[in-house]
Amino acid sequence: MHFCFIIEAQYKHHLMPMAVAQQLMDWGHNVDLLEPETTITSLTRFAKVKYDAYVLKTVSDGPGLSILEAVEAIGHCTINNSRAIRLVRNKAVTAVYAHNHGLPTPLTYFVAQPQLLKQIPMEDYPLVVKPTNGSSCRGIYRVDSPADLETLNIVEANARFFLAQQYVENNGFDIKLYVVGAEVFAVAKRSPLHPEVEVKKRLIPVTTELRNLALNVGKIFKLDIYGLDVVETPRGPMIVDINDFPSFGQVPHAISLVSSHIEQIATNRVEQPVSPKTDRLQELTVNILEAMRRREDNGIPG
Repeated sequence: MHFCFIIEAQYKHHLMPMAVAQQLMDWGHNVDLLEPETTITSLTRFAKVKYDAYVLKTVSDGPGLSILEAVEAIGHCTINNSRAIRLVRNKAVTAVYAHNHGLPTPLTYFVAQPQLLKQIPMEDYPLVVKPTNGSSCRGIYRVDSPADLETLNIVEANARFFLAQQYVENNGFDIKLYVVGAEVFAVAKRSPLHPEVEVKKRLIPVTTELRNLALNVGKIFKLDIYGLDVVETPRGPMIVDINDFPSFGQVPHAISLVSSHIEQIATNRVEQPVSPKTDRLQELTVNILEAMRRREDNGIPG
């Protein structure tokens, strides 16, 4: 099989996805790397070059997603699909979409500029403020009361939009759920909001509740390879972030697992039979054309 990995500079030397690309090559597949930040990309060539799947690993606002959307628009297989990636890259969209589908998420406000935070009712404090295009736990602030807004110093405040989420009491550390197909792994990690809590980054048991939540996120957002950050609260696990193609740190055999799933998705796409729905549509089209031909033969106007 032939794969194209769309890689941006930040991830060129990361284990994910470079080791996955190498694993696929070790298994006998061909892999091309497309680096949109270092070379021009011929868009007209995409109609002529047939890859079995495109795989994207980029930053939130990077150019790679535009290329993925372009190839997907002409019918190529992508992992994950571009709409799913868009849904989780813009955290404002993620929050609305998750809440609308009944997923457990905190009360959330969209804030175009930090000075608007003062409009949030006092009863909704404490708040967690973070950028709508954030990643890797960067740019996250806790605001315990309106008085704290006077000393809140947000880096690059004029270059971003923000979410303000109600802080929900939890056990002081985050749980990262990594998902590949039907495989779910849970990793405990330190929370950016609780740096004082010592947490050894480690695998922890995946409860039925966490597993069901993780798989439900994939079903709702239509993601193939993804992760979500949750916190354990008195009301159960609460989702605080969702992301596509995470690092899979601490996950055993992560490289082979991710590589196998990419291979499987591409294989299924190539071997996918015509669906019964498509068969019925083709049959209906043939019947309509035949009826029109008979009407013409009998001199009946169309």
